[in-house]
Amino acid sequence: MTLRKILITLSLVLSLAIHASGTTLGNEALSYKVMFKWGLIQKQAGRGILYLRDDGNRFVSTLYARSEPWADRFYKVRDTLTTIMSKPDMLPVKYERIAHEGGKYSHDIVNFTKKGNLVLGDCHRYRRGKKDTQTTYANMALQAEGVTVDMLSSFYYLRTLDFKSLEPGSQKTINIFSGKRKELLKITYHGVTSLKFDKKKYNAYYVTFTFTSDGKKETSDPIQAWISADSRLIPLKLIGKLKVGSIQIYYTGK
Repeated sequence: MTLRKILITLSLVLSLAIHASGTTLGNEALSYKVMFKWGLIQKQAGRGILYLRDDGNRFVSTLYARSEPWADRFYKVRDTLTTIMSKPDMLPVKYERIAHEGGKYSHDIVNFTKKGNLVLGDCHRYRRGKKDTQTTYANMALQAEGVTVDMLSSFYYLRTLDFKSLEPGSQKTINIFSGKRKELLKITYHGVTSLKFDKKKYNAYYVTFTFTSDGKKETSDPIQAWISADSRLIPLKLIGKLKVGSIQIYYTGK
């Protein structure tokens, strides 16, 4: 599991809570804490804040993610993801990701064009390694048929899911353009379960997210998410495996 995949899923579950708040979309902000767990070790390793702004004829969503000072010594993270979505379909027009992770720099820009059921992605990729002095550039063209989104706008598809009517084992699949390739995101609903953390108990919808390449090969372990089984549909907890340990994300209620 890579940090990129976890950030994608974090954006999905964070964004669900924006819709679940029951307010008109726009000028919203939600905060989550990111915990690192390895055996008996569990410590806050980072935090994420998601903003959504109604910008007249479009929506702009931005996710900021960063590691805590103690974690910076091992793997410093400063990521910003932004998507611009058209009204009223809420599909992406432009996506941008700027990432500083472990001394490496990456910057992806994807411009979306829709032609009927075909979606084209004009991708610009900038990369600089930890020891590099020069930034490389590459341009790629992606295409897909059907619902196609980026890391942030993907949650609008999730808003159409009626969890109460779903049977355990139900699955939905959508296309996601990153700066490098097209991937498929499979969403699997597992039913209602009980969840306890921070001395509170919840009934929650249990959902997993699996990323696959175009050839249907899984590119990550499933990411687990628990969403409150009430009218608010607040994402409560998320778990993603790392090469060492796991990342666990909790809603702070702020």
